[in-house]
Amino acid sequence: MSRSNEPPEGAGSPDDGLAAALADTVRGTGASSGGLYLIEDAEPVLRLVALCGLPLAFSAPWERLPLSAPVPVADAIREDGLVWIESQAEMARRYPRAAAAMPYPFALAAAPVTGVRRRWGGLVLMWPAGHPRRIAPRERGHITSSARRMARLLDDAPRPPALPDQPRIVAADAAPHPVQSGLAAADYLERLPEGAVALDLEGRITFATATAARLLGAHADRLVGTRPWHSLPWLDSPVYEDHYRAAVVSRAPVTFSALRPPDQWLTFQLHPDSSGISVRVVPGGEPGGDPPPPAALSPRAAPAGRLYQLVHLAAALTEAVTVRDLVALIADQILPAFGAQGLVLSAADAGRLKITGYHGYPADVMERLDALALDTDLTPAGRVIASGIPAFFAHPGEMKAGYPQASDISGKQAWAFLPLIISGRPVGCCVLSYEQPHAFTAEERAILTSLSGLIAQALDRARLYDAKHRLVRELQRALLPRALPRLAGLEVAARYLPAGHGIEVGGDFFDLLRLNDTTAAAVIGDVEGHSVAAAALMGQVRTAIHAHATAGAAPDEVLARTNRLLADLDSELLVSCLYAHLDLARHRASLASAGHVPPLLRPTGSPAGVLDVEPGPLLGIATEADYPVTTVPLRPGTTLALYTDGLVELPGTDVTRTTAALAAHLDAARHQDLEELIDRLVRHATPTGRHTDDIAVLLLRAGSAPDGQS
Repeated sequence: MSRSNEPPEGAGSPDDGLAAALADTVRGTGASSGGLYLIEDAEPVLRLVALCGLPLAFSAPWERLPLSAPVPVADAIREDGLVWIESQAEMARRYPRAAAAMPYPFALAAAPVTGVRRRWGGLVLMWPAGHPRRIAPRERGHITSSARRMARLLDDAPRPPALPDQPRIVAADAAPHPVQSGLAAADYLERLPEGAVALDLEGRITFATATAARLLGAHADRLVGTRPWHSLPWLDSPVYEDHYRAAVVSRAPVTFSALRPPDQWLTFQLHPDSSGISVRVVPGGEPGGDPPPPAALSPRAAPAGRLYQLVHLAAALTEAVTVRDLVALIADQILPAFGAQGLVLSAADAGRLKITGYHGYPADVMERLDALALDTDLTPAGRVIASGIPAFFAHPGEMKAGYPQASDISGKQAWAFLPLIISGRPVGCCVLSYEQPHAFTAEERAILTSLSGLIAQALDRARLYDAKHRLVRELQRALLPRALPRLAGLEVAARYLPAGHGIEVGGDFFDLLRLNDTTAAAVIGDVEGHSVAAAALMGQVRTAIHAHATAGAAPDEVLARTNRLLADLDSELLVSCLYAHLDLARHRASLASAGHVPPLLRPTGSPAGVLDVEPGPLLGIATEADYPVTTVPLRPGTTLALYTDGLVELPGTDVTRTTAALAAHLDAARHQDLEELIDRLVRHATPTGRHTDDIAVLLLRAGSAPDGQS
């Protein structure tokens, strides 16, 4: 980790303390590997700052994760409790995206690192596949105490630690093993009839006997320090690299066969532990199937780690719903995976490149590049879209050769322009940029090209969703009152919040009708379901209530006549509704309910509570239905709160308790401005900002009688 915050002389570094705590936890719990995540203050993401027992290359998909990511460590932090995954099968069931990037047998635990005043991050531990399905109380206690130890170190530090660019690798061994005669050990292995090879956790060969070198067809000096899939072309396949990764992650023995051209089959037995992998190489053995095709054996074949990273990113792209989600996902996961710092996502629209999102650029640069013609010579984006061929520029000199102004505009030093094409149809262009020159390897070019097709599909879906979402919201606004009338002696505030997901229009509605100088009608209701049909019926119900109310009908008659209209319309949807006739001169309110949630009333000088309004049936159930009228005083200072069930019917909560809490909030803000009060009520009901149903709220507060009437 970073060394920017050095402690006073004689004190241990907080970074060293965290690293030691992680190593102690891995040893004390018998885990095979572990990692420490800290929350980045600048934005709600997790950064992997220390890694123990796994190679750095394995951490690429996991080094930077959104706090909202569907992974165990994020859930542990959000829920402030330990998350236990007993097997890879359970990981696939609960976290399918994470399982796709780590398809190996293991058990996993994630725990929050929570300090006195803040959440610092999370701790992740992994065990070999043979771990019991249940976590032992001793292990649970050790993990919890270790997380507390790390939190204390962070709490006591003079300032939060600087987060590193990549995780610090921590050794799990407390002390080296007793020294033995290396010469004697080598002589022993050389006398065996089979070959012996040692790999470190990074996959590099650290030792090879002469027999192993002969079987592998290469001199031992040429093998040591290399990875087998790099130095032996016939092992250069993701299939074989994946066996090594499986051994490192699961800490379980792995056996496989491979064909050394032209006809020599070899059996490899991998025996891993925390220090590396011992490999036994034996001639012969039953082949596990045909050897990988020549294309897979090409030196250009992508390593298994990159392939799993691609799977991980592909799965993440399927979860992006809006264009904003997509931009955030690329910025949080794809840019770090390829070491890039900047992003521009453009959509092809009517012959122009419309910038739909960006990251790592100042706004004025984006304003200059927005809405450029597709045939522009200012950047390569138009040419890339037209040809469908990606363009890579390793340094400004390459860019200036064809586009002299591009590098000066952005100030970046390297670029990857990826065409976003679906079935021959151009969708847009994705640009990844670098703050330093960057040589794009063949592997990076291949994976980025593959990724561009996935980004194209995600962008196309997201734009379609956003277009439908805008249409739904515009329809919703058109069906609700644009402004509420002003009446002397009555304060009013209203809010409407659409459901937190989906693109269907809701059926919640409210209205305030001015009947004359001293009377008004307040209405709130909810049409069953979320659909265009529900929205259309909501508009018809509002119109009917408005017509009957302004004609002078009493509250019960307003609902009864509207109910008969719904029967004539033969609608399959039901409607709940609460109608309140407000007599500001006589200081009283008369209410009738068609199965709607009861309102809250806070009388002057009395606590707030639920107003007991005798309900009639929902509108649309019975043609001839009666709607009892309840009359209550409406003295100056009295507040009446009308709302739909989305405000109190929350998943996993009791409606009675939620309603009582809402009444308490209404009572606590007795003299608060209505606009501030309604915001407070909504925030109380939706503390996370998420809600599964529409919410409509109408607050009414009686003032002095208009024109001095009593």
